Amino acid sequence: PPADPDAATDRARRADLRLRAAAATDEAAARDTAALDTLSRQATAEARRLGPLRAQYERVARLAQLAAGTSTENERRMRLESYVLAARLEQVAAAATVRLHRMSGGRYTLVHTADRSGRGRSGLGLRVVDAWTGRERDTATLSGGETFFASLALALGLADVVTDEAGGVRLDTLFIDEGFGSLDDQTLDDVLDVLDTLRERDRSVGIVSHVADLRRRVHTQLEVVKGRDGSRLRVHGTGG
Repeated sequence: PPADPDAATDRARRADLRLRAAAATDEAAARDTAALDTLSRQATAEARRLGPLRAQYERVARLAQLAAGTSTENERRMRLESYVLAARLEQVAAAATVRLHRMSGGRYTLVHTADRSGRGRSGLGLRVVDAWTGRERDTATLSGGETFFASLALALGLADVVTDEAGGVRLDTLFIDEGFGSLDDQTLDDVLDVLDTLRERDRSVGIVSHVADLRRRVHTQLEVVKGRDGSRLRVHGTGG
């Protein structure tokens, strides 16, 4: 059959265009491949560099969780600061018990507990041992007067621990504000006897109270007298 040069020329032109497009696509793919190879080498190098850093991070993160009490390995969920303070609280409880035992007529002893209650953290708990029943119980079960002299015993115990520390500051003066009105006569005498022992160790004890029975035991007094023009101080006694 006769040839058709025009149709052949058109097909050749279209084929050339496709060839050029394919060549451009191939060139772009080659550039992308080279770029990906470079990125792959960089990623591999970064992963190798980050490996030791990740291991170090995991160690630090694990230690941080242990210190914060949020790690599953920390069975008591106790913070590091609570762990350190718990050791000091044991000392304070032991020092407080010496005076609490006397204030309560030999009935109560304070002990530190690290038990966890519910979902909370543990480490800074106190329990009271009742010699009358031989059992431990929550300090919240103490009466108002018992809570007062237990708190007073803890304050005195803390002062003793601070004073006994190497290089510790001596606490020469202690002020006690109220609380005496919640004590019966016998307990009041026992508490004041303990406070008298502090004076024997050259400590000054100031009592802020409205309890009239204290006047017969405290010889040196500063009485605040209210008036229409304001308050004034009245001094009673010269010491003792």
